[in-house]
Amino acid sequence: MASAPGGLEPLTLERRPDRQSNADPAIVLRMHKILLIDDDEGLADALRRFFRQFGLELENAVDPQTGLDLIASSPPQLVILDIMLPGMDGFEVCRRIRQHSELPIIMLTARGDVMDRVVGLELGADDYLPKPFEPRELVARINNILKRSRTDPAASALLRFEGLEIDLERQRVAVNGEPVQLTSMEYRLLTLLAEKPGKPFSRDEILNALKGVEADLFTRSVDIQISRLRSKLRPLDPIKTVWGAGYSLVARKA
Repeated sequence: MASAPGGLEPLTLERRPDRQSNADPAIVLRMHKILLIDDDEGLADALRRFFRQFGLELENAVDPQTGLDLIASSPPQLVILDIMLPGMDGFEVCRRIRQHSELPIIMLTARGDVMDRVVGLELGADDYLPKPFEPRELVARINNILKRSRTDPAASALLRFEGLEIDLERQRVAVNGEPVQLTSMEYRLLTLLAEKPGKPFSRDEILNALKGVEADLFTRSVDIQISRLRSKLRPLDPIKTVWGAGYSLVARKA
């Protein structure tokens, strides 16, 4: 048996027979487009075959600029971004994506440094996965993020506070009438607090609610997300630190 590509755990590429050629055309049209920015073409080929079983269509860019160009010309529904890239590291690519897009981003790294994960989250990544990884776990994380990103037809409520409006149906946020661009993680964090205003949420409760963040990521990551969210909600200051308890949204309902 051939060894697994560098980014995958060994023995994870066994899969069901590829029936893509016999697939219903309607199913093909519903496939989610995923962009992988990684110079490991062996990893890309393996993931492309594996993803087809789960309705995911993978496109690969082996260099950062090609990836950025693809995002501009034909945006995917999610980006998988390696940190170790030629010419421009993944952190810089993430920063450039966030300058003009809130596409969900999962970052990959072969380095075990926890600070890499923290930096990625500070730059706006939605999730983090260390190499080598199990492809089924990556698929689960992708599906989790895509599910959060979809509009829920049943969620028709508007959450209105003084100066702050959250449209749960369209997943839009406005501050003093002006739209605010949030990452999917920042949006989930805000709605978590806003649906129970005044309730203090501990860091552990927030981590548990933001599914997709690795369980072993220390709770400092919550502080980072709160700080980014507060910055985007200015000049409002609706999120307060409740010492010894966590964080709470204290804005007055409109």
